[in-house]
Amino acid sequence: MASLALALALAFALAPAVPARSPGLAISDPLTGPRSRLSDQKDWLGLRPLPGHTEILVLAGHADSQGMAGAGTAGEAVDRRGAAPMQPGIRDELHWNLLTAQAVVALGQRRGLAIRSYVPPERSIADGDDPRTNWSVGKAHAQAGGYALEIHYDAYGPDGVGSGLIPPLHRRPSRLDESLAAAFGSYPLGYRGGLGAPRRGIAILEIGKLEGPLEAALRDPRRREATINAIALRVVEALERGLGREAEEPAPLALSAPPISSQPGEERSAPPMRGR
Repeated sequence: MASLALALALAFALAPAVPARSPGLAISDPLTGPRSRLSDQKDWLGLRPLPGHTEILVLAGHADSQGMAGAGTAGEAVDRRGAAPMQPGIRDELHWNLLTAQAVVALGQRRGLAIRSYVPPERSIADGDDPRTNWSVGKAHAQAGGYALEIHYDAYGPDGVGSGLIPPLHRRPSRLDESLAAAFGSYPLGYRGGLGAPRRGIAILEIGKLEGPLEAALRDPRRREATINAIALRVVEALERGLGREAEEPAPLALSAPPISSQPGEERSAPPMRGR
């Protein structure tokens, strides 16, 4: 089992870079599926340097809006194929957001990044400006000079746009934003009029649409850990490049189930999705 996980992780991590696409043509990444179809509308360039010791705060998208509008996508397997949710009481997207954020922070810390996570104490917080929400904690972190990154998985089907970075709007895009966009794809500035998180200085990283091979790999107990580790490796390497840091060899990660708690409404930062 360990050798299978290692092989999958290496296969994903060492997959060739996705080629640039022509305007209007979708491309598919071997790990995360279709990249943002809006990448050809990218209207920003991240040139602002950040210190190598910049503190990075990782948030799990929709961790405070369960049971409310903007709770995140249930995923294609649940909505279209009748599969049971991965965890009772929360959407599948939050389940994967939590595990991915956990893996990114664990690997980043092993590689010497100043990185940590925040998980709201409740899963349903009605006021988006409540001091316990992702938005409030991420906003304070960005205002203090740190980099706040909220992890998401995009909606399946035509409602989803694909993997990519939605940059924060509080200041000029940074090299961290540019590096993440190079690794995952990009969304234009002011996407959908400016989502709640970017307006508060929080970058949104859409890992991929929760459908097809990506969702199948996440749901498969034999491939789950290798898949999440490979995604985390891509995120961490992009953070290292954006900070101008030397990359180190990845260390193996052990995943644990995300904690159960509760969270806000007001379309908490994600594109439209089915089954809300």
